[in-house]
Amino acid sequence: MLIVHGNIKTMAERDFSDGFLQIADGKIAAVGNMADCPESGGELLDVQGAWVMPGIVEAHCHMGITEEKKGMEGDDCNETVDPITPQLRAIDAINPMDAAFHDALAAGITSAMVGPGSANVVGGQFAFIKTHGRCIDHMIVKAPAAMKVAFGENPKVNYSGQGKSPSTRMAIAAMLREELTKAKKYQEKRRKNADEPMDFRYECWLPVLRGEIPLKAHAHRTDDILTAVRIAKEFGLRMTLDHCSEGHLIMEELKEAGFPAVVGPDMASRNKIEVQNMAFKTAGLLAGRGILTAITTDHPVSKIQFLPICAGLAVKSGMDLEEGLRAITINAAKICGVEERLGSLVPGKDADIAVFTGNPMEVFTETLYTFMNGKIVYRKDEKCATINLCEK
Repeated sequence: MLIVHGNIKTMAERDFSDGFLQIADGKIAAVGNMADCPESGGELLDVQGAWVMPGIVEAHCHMGITEEKKGMEGDDCNETVDPITPQLRAIDAINPMDAAFHDALAAGITSAMVGPGSANVVGGQFAFIKTHGRCIDHMIVKAPAAMKVAFGENPKVNYSGQGKSPSTRMAIAAMLREELTKAKKYQEKRRKNADEPMDFRYECWLPVLRGEIPLKAHAHRTDDILTAVRIAKEFGLRMTLDHCSEGHLIMEELKEAGFPAVVGPDMASRNKIEVQNMAFKTAGLLAGRGILTAITTDHPVSKIQFLPICAGLAVKSGMDLEEGLRAITINAAKICGVEERLGSLVPGKDADIAVFTGNPMEVFTETLYTFMNGKIVYRKDEKCATINLCEK
């Protein structure tokens, strides 16, 4: 397919106000000005000035694990019987039949980082997936993609109520350190002896210890954020700071630490003590200080289809407009470790593309088309015309 006459926002070095985008074999083959548009023997789509962007990326959510409309039966987000569960895998609980997947496609969201919740000190393995499909195994981009850890109120509330640890922030940190120490000892045994029997619980830590995937740290309050930073530094680990609600209060410390932030869900209620300082300004302040920043809905805490609007509200609160778009495209892809395939319209990357009537961060903007791997997976009723000739 050849998309023509688009206002193309590449999220890379150059945009094209009247441009084309060529798709071949599920990949982006070429992008440029209409003056350089190639001849095409395939289908042509004239989008008549609509915005053409990389598919939007959700950097942290629980779609398909906490299903809508299904109550307890569809809630597989937290295994609240043991505070340390690194062996859990998101791919074994994600249900692509969850209504959130269609809502995502209708909003131009083509990929998401999905995983366990924050009830446990160690919650398990996240997976980065595409949002179209029926079989999760065919939707995976990267799995495991991160190891979930959590600080603050959630582990305390879940386990103090059961009369066991952790009931304090000290215990959360101590339990995580203990688990990481055991994992490092296991890694050393496996390194020294190839015949060392595999321990399923600790085998899943090896990609983390090798630096292949990050810790995905749930942390809202400044002290919890800094504890996460302290532990990641102690063990020499990669990490993303998810939620980071009070990150704007410790920007110099976060800049020095060098970890990226996934900010949100700022559209949600301040229903916990640790989110009292949550605000849409945080993402823009962190990005302005040079911290790699993405924005999240934390679906279903706020609905995944409102991700572009959350970015717009961050822009309204001071974030640079271009940075707002990057926070839900290339920045999110970088933070999730999939920037080689997704997040910008660059030849060779997956042809995951969203076509909008205008800026997706504006509330009246409609999604016209969503492409995945070069195929249309969502279409708004005949808003664009398919034509047979490429007008140079």
